[in-house]
Amino acid sequence: MKVVPLNDKVLIKRLEAVDKTAGGIILPDSAKEKPKQGKILAIGDGRRLENGSRAPFQVKVGDTVLFTSYAGTEVKIDGEELMLMTEDDILAIVG
Repeated sequence: MKVVPLNDKVLIKRLEAVDKTAGGIILPDSAKEKPKQGKILAIGDGRRLENGSRAPFQVKVGDTVLFTSYAGTEVKIDGEELMLMTEDDILAIVG
C-alpha cells in the first residue's frame, strides 16, 4: 500500500531499539525504550502559506532524523509500524 502524507506531514520508520547496553547486558522487550530516531519514507506537499504557495520542507526522503518523545501518530501499514507526524515534531537531521 502506498501512503502519501498531506500538507506538512512526514511518514517515518522508527529505527530498531537497542538490544543490549554498553556493558553487554541483554535487555528484554519490556525494558527497551522506543528510539526517537527514524528514517523519512515520504513527505507531503508542505504547509500552505498565506499567499497560497507551499513552504518547502527542510528534510527530504531518506534523511535520518531525531524527533520528540510524544511526536506524531503510530500507524500500522502492511504489518509495519510507522510514524506520521508534522515537520515541527522533528528536532534534527542526523548526518
